[in-house]
Amino acid sequence: MTIDLITLTDARSPRAEAYRSLRTNLEFSSLDKPLHSLLLSSAAPNEGKSTTLANLGVISAQAGKRVILLDCDLRRPQLHELLGLSNNEGVSTALLEQDAIPPLQDTEVDNLQVMTSGPLPPNPADLLASKRMDALLAQLLKQADLVLLDAPPVTAATDAALLASKVDGVLLVVSAGHTKREHAERAKDLLEKVNANVVGAVLTNAAVDPSAYGSYGQS
Repeated sequence: MTIDLITLTDARSPRAEAYRSLRTNLEFSSLDKPLHSLLLSSAAPNEGKSTTLANLGVISAQAGKRVILLDCDLRRPQLHELLGLSNNEGVSTALLEQDAIPPLQDTEVDNLQVMTSGPLPPNPADLLASKRMDALLAQLLKQADLVLLDAPPVTAATDAALLASKVDGVLLVVSAGHTKREHAERAKDLLEKVNANVVGAVLTNAAVDPSAYGSYGQS
């Protein structure tokens, strides 16, 4: 595990608490129709989508949900590095190999499993748009309460837009002081064109004032 997984390395910190608030907000925003599959993407590269997804997965698993993280960023995958896992097989092999058993890996967190990207294919968009991707997602949803999909930035490739129609909701990650307004607006427009259910946005790298949390809950 890496230091980016603040929900494990410093579980009582303000940043970790922010992920708990995110989980709670997502649950309350979808009371009538619970989110069983959620896609995380960003407006542009290097905005923290993979770190956000991994921490949200940890928090959700700690709350008792069976969670599967699915690295569908078949261009610049990060989950295997964040979680210290092998990437010899994963989403790409599951989609390319006939009757392949989904290569899920356990983590040190109870209820949390991961399917890494696997070897990078030459045609990511074609694989992710395929019927096999539909079948893989349907199979994983039978094994988990929540499947979180990591996808490439919306404005950098068509992959996120292609996947958006296959999931219950999309969460857009933007970075304070990094994301350009035009990139965020472009990402929102692209998702709206495919009728994606954008459930919200997450602001990463924002300054946190620890005093705002005081000593509440500390012993």
